[in-house]
Amino acid sequence: MKHIWAPWRIQYILQDKPGGCILCDKPEEDKDAQNYILYRGKQNFIMMNSYPYNPGHLLIAPYRHTPGLEELTDEERNEHFELVSRSIRVLKEVFKPGGFNIGANIGKVAGAGIDDHFHSHIVPRWQGDTNYIPVLADIRVVPQALADAYKELEGKF
Repeated sequence: MKHIWAPWRIQYILQDKPGGCILCDKPEEDKDAQNYILYRGKQNFIMMNSYPYNPGHLLIAPYRHTPGLEELTDEERNEHFELVSRSIRVLKEVFKPGGFNIGANIGKVAGAGIDDHFHSHIVPRWQGDTNYIPVLADIRVVPQALADAYKELEGKF
């Protein structure tokens, strides 16, 4: 059996798991760089996914804790999707991906890791970014550190 070492994961594995909602708690902190928050709008914010599928994987979430898209106000929803659009423009400029996956997992049975606070995912994609590793080993290789991706995206929004 071959091993892929990911020593940075031990910090996550051993840390105390916080209660509450990270999509509510992180914007309340004055630690945008540490929390990978890239942009703060009036109703929504853009943050990097701490466990990305690819470099530049972003989350867009309303500040208000609500589980469903249909529960957003018109102002929240309009700004939310404006930030989706802005995120695509910035990611095209910075990372030059060949495409994107954009979506929301609404409800635990739909795969939502945070099922009670609506948010959208923007995942940049490149030709060949999915190869045999996920299929054979059930492991995803992400070729860029979060801090490095954050530095490239910081200030672009």
